[in-house]
Amino acid sequence: MNTRSSLRSLLLAPLPLPVTWCAIPLRAILGVGCWIHGYAKLTRGPAHFIDVLHALHLPFADALGWATVLTELSAGVLILCGALIPAASLAMILVLLTALVSVHLPYGFSAIRLLSYDTTGAHFGPVGYEVDLLYVAGLVALSIGGPGPLSVDGWLRQHCFNAQPHR
Repeated sequence: MNTRSSLRSLLLAPLPLPVTWCAIPLRAILGVGCWIHGYAKLTRGPAHFIDVLHALHLPFADALGWATVLTELSAGVLILCGALIPAASLAMILVLLTALVSVHLPYGFSAIRLLSYDTTGAHFGPVGYEVDLLYVAGLVALSIGGPGPLSVDGWLRQHCFNAQPHR
């Protein structure tokens, strides 16, 4: 392969890797992101998050608060490991859509709203629903494309169900 064709293969999609490897960075950022959101709620004390849900007048705020924390933690680990991707994704999508409708929708699309900058740094306004939609899109993509290599689902499919790896 000459320099010109090497450069062309690096500049044009897809990169010269098996397509299933695209799931790895998706699983990494989505899994860690979901887990960190749940961990933050847990370490701050779920009561703080439950108080927010009460202020939003969401029904069953106590149960919903704990369900959200447990969903974010468990789905984050499952997605990171490539295990039960459709089920974990569906659970997280329900959490994300609830946040989108109940919190982020009034603030529009943009996730970053720079209000001002001074000697103390940048000051941002309320967060829109852009990040929620990015998470949903990534979870849908993983559910459609499969967990890729180095995944629990792939290992189970190959060793326990005697099936070929997903795509």
